[in-house]
Amino acid sequence: MKKTIMMAVVSVMAAGHTVAGPGDFKTGPVIDEFGPVATVTGAPLDAEAQFKVAFDVADAAEPGTVNRRLESAARFLNMHAASGVPVENIDIAIIVHGPAALDLVRGDENANARLIAALIEAGVTIELCGQTAAYRDIAADDLLPGVTLSLSAMTSHALLQQDGYTLNPF
Repeated sequence: MKKTIMMAVVSVMAAGHTVAGPGDFKTGPVIDEFGPVATVTGAPLDAEAQFKVAFDVADAAEPGTVNRRLESAARFLNMHAASGVPVENIDIAIIVHGPAALDLVRGDENANARLIAALIEAGVTIELCGQTAAYRDIAADDLLPGVTLSLSAMTSHALLQQDGYTLNPF
């Protein structure tokens, strides 16, 4: 098994592709504190590419940590902007439901507050499923600034799909 993995790494290196370690990941250029990405050579991306991507977030972060699914949206934005896609060509919507709803509420202990503020400042839409909010007794006033309520996560995804958004599975 180790020999197969090593051969795959050597093959990738020989083909001129970038192999990055943890130290090669950097944040920015859009979200400065979150969403680290590595530069990848040999994987060109058309600068005229248009993205309309929805992220579905249901799992809550561990207390005191940033929600990895929310940070995935920051990575997507940083990665594509760093690869030359204009930020105005990237539309991102995050639909939150289930236990992850607690990652969107106000409070000094919410490790996600700075990330959510940065995402919203970058033009990302963040919606909380209204059905989840009702079930968890979360009012609109309880939400971090810029987070909105929708009728349901199912409704949000259906409307986004009609508007040309794809669902990112990561």
